[in-house]
Amino acid sequence: MNSTHSSNHPEIRPWPALWSLVLGFFMILVDTTIVSVANPSIMRGLDTTMVATLWATSAYLLAYAVPLLITGRLGDRFGPRRIYLVGLTVFTLSSLACGLAGGIETLIAARVFQGLGAALMTPQTMAVITRIFPPLERGSAMAVWGVTAGVATLVGPILGGFLVDAWGWEWIFFINVPVGVIAFVLALRFVPVLPTNAHRFDWLGVLLSALGMFLLVFGIQEGESFEWGTIWGPITVWGLIIAGVVVLALFVLWQRVQRGEPLIPLQIFRDRNFSVGSAVIVTVGFSVTGMSLPLMFYLQLVRGLTPTQSALMMVPMAVLSIVLARPVGLLIDRRDPRRLPVLGLLLVAAGLASYALMARPEVSLWLLLIPSAVLGLGNAFMWGPLASITTFGLAQDLAGAGSGVYNTSRQIGAVLGSAAMAAFMGSRIAAHLGSEAADAAGSVGGGSGALPDALQGGFTAAMAESILMPMGVIVVGAIISLLFARRPKNAQQAAAPAE
Repeated sequence: MNSTHSSNHPEIRPWPALWSLVLGFFMILVDTTIVSVANPSIMRGLDTTMVATLWATSAYLLAYAVPLLITGRLGDRFGPRRIYLVGLTVFTLSSLACGLAGGIETLIAARVFQGLGAALMTPQTMAVITRIFPPLERGSAMAVWGVTAGVATLVGPILGGFLVDAWGWEWIFFINVPVGVIAFVLALRFVPVLPTNAHRFDWLGVLLSALGMFLLVFGIQEGESFEWGTIWGPITVWGLIIAGVVVLALFVLWQRVQRGEPLIPLQIFRDRNFSVGSAVIVTVGFSVTGMSLPLMFYLQLVRGLTPTQSALMMVPMAVLSIVLARPVGLLIDRRDPRRLPVLGLLLVAAGLASYALMARPEVSLWLLLIPSAVLGLGNAFMWGPLASITTFGLAQDLAGAGSGVYNTSRQIGAVLGSAAMAAFMGSRIAAHLGSEAADAAGSVGGGSGALPDALQGGFTAAMAESILMPMGVIVVGAIISLLFARRPKNAQQAAAPAE
């Protein structure tokens, strides 16, 4: 399985290179969720407000999502290894700055740089896999990449709870420093220097894509905190979102008409599987991010679990995802994998439907491990096969651009899922409890005590109904994934090196 492959670089060892990249990729994805558990401790430690504390997470997600289109192309231009190492350095140093922050403003600024570092790293991991693995091993490699993406978001709250309880909130950031140093040394040793494409860089495309992504993501992400109304003066949330869409439309138009090297070569969308996969991963990002909010609220406010205990309820999902990564990877390589994502997406939908049915105040916590296990099966058949099929047919000189688009799609889905779930949960709580009781429910801290008995029934019903939204979106993803075309038997095009 660990055969080397490259027409230009016979010394490349794909599997050590993959594991080196996965370590850094895992670390940056853990940081998207690890802070959620530490927010109360950060608020007390830095003597600040909840709104300001939540900006530490918003700033990271915003700085992570906005540049992904650009950073994918940077890897094509300057080499994925170089951009990955620069991003890893920025991420590790800013993690140290986060841990040392003496005020919330410093923490938010450091989190912005963390997000930029993560944005530089993420597309390079997929691009390197696409370029160094032979086509018939790429499925196994993408399965590892996909499971890393799925499991990291689960490990974050568990690891965060442990570190906060043991040593304090600063250590959720300090832990990244030794991991970052090890990841840097491993990447320096095992990740190969790959050929680059030295063409003119599309600076107008950079400006338009960054501005459009910022307006769109900021509007969606912060819409709920401004109650979808006015932000400042005449500027409204919907105005920002519409402006973002218009600027991104201008970006696409510019990519079509400009004569130099486009930031996103639009011919990648002629690859049917890439277009289908990019649409499906939006629904995955939406559902995976959205589903955790009502589940965690139910486990903490109704069942009285601590954040760490709540995260441990997801262990069957994480374990099954990891255990099945290798067998599913072999399936991708040896069979036509088109239907694997359909199976995975439907299993995730079934797991969410099970939660919606079983989430009751009186249901045994042990029974709630069953939907978690079903989600684990779904994750195993969803992440890896989806990434593999989507990027399989891309030419190597488009690997960075394709990876950037794919990861951007996932992040936009995640931001949409988070914002939509916050709004939907609020509406369901108000419908079941009334606005005054809903305010009372929102003021109860998770873990320290459950809701009063009188509120538990209505609150549970609201959370169960909220879970139906990500379930519906993931079913839409399963329907879209039926459009995947058969993977070409002759994979020479996918394997060919960049010209």
